[in-house]
This record gives sequence, C-alpha cells and structure tokens, in this order.
Amino acid sequence: MSGKRVIGLVLVVIGIIALAYQGISWTTHKKVVDLGPIQASKTEHHDIPLPPIVGVLALVGGILVLVTDRS
Repeated sequence: MSGKRVIGLVLVVIGIIALAYQGISWTTHKKVVDLGPIQASKTEHHDIPLPPIVGVLALVGGILVLVTDRS
C-alpha cells in the first residue's frame, strides 16, 4: 500500500467521523461547597463544535487522493 493511499484512506475516515459527530463534548463535575456532611457539586458541559464543512473537505480530499493514486 502506497503512502498516498494511506493518506487518502485516513482523510476519508476522518471526514466520515467529523460528519457523524460534528464536534467533541465532555462533562466535568466540580465540587462547589464542602461543609462537612453538606456537599454541593456542579456539572458543566463543554463543547467544541466542528463545522460540517471540515468533514466534507476531508472526505472530498481523501477521495481525490485515492482517485489520483490509481493513475
């Protein structure tokens, strides 16, 4: 397998994953108050949005690399 084919396949996979998930999100838990037996915690949701154009560009770029590798 040539290097171009590997790069093309990686770009296609990244493009499909980017289109499927459209971002990264995670949750953190922070302790706000800790007064002996009384505890309060806060849940925070964090998001890093990924525009669909990034997935489309990676997918199209990977397909182009695969197509040009054949010739």
